[in-house]
Amino acid sequence: MTRLVPHPWLSVALLATWLLMWQSVAPTDVLTGLLLALLLPRVLGRLDEPPATVKRPLVALRLFFTVLYDIAVSNVEVARLIVTGRQLQTVSGFVNIPLELRDRFGLAVLATIITSTPGTFWAAYNRRTNVVTIHVVDLKDEEATRALIKSRYERPLQEIFE
Repeated sequence: MTRLVPHPWLSVALLATWLLMWQSVAPTDVLTGLLLALLLPRVLGRLDEPPATVKRPLVALRLFFTVLYDIAVSNVEVARLIVTGRQLQTVSGFVNIPLELRDRFGLAVLATIITSTPGTFWAAYNRRTNVVTIHVVDLKDEEATRALIKSRYERPLQEIFE
């Protein structure tokens, strides 16, 4: 049964959704819905990625607290910019950071960290060159920003995922 219907609840949900969408129980609609309900979960199974493996859980825990601290500090800095009106004097810009990190789960976590930190966001990623472009609201020194991202986030993520 599991080979024919690898995800039975998904198949039931797909069939029900199909019939509700068409608002019909005509034989052709039921047959089409059954066909989709049987085929789509099998295709989904082929797309299913193996889960990420954390190789160094203590490094992950340390990174977690580092990110919490950085988010808190960034919140204070951005609030200070807004309250003091200094945002008119800030220079924002884009920074390209060549990465050594290749693991896709590590890259996803890095994107989340950068985007979650107030004042920065992940703007682009070039898979061919492995360069990420981030935007920084208060950009003082491109090289310092590059070094900070690499040492504080990229290296621990390499230890965790690679």
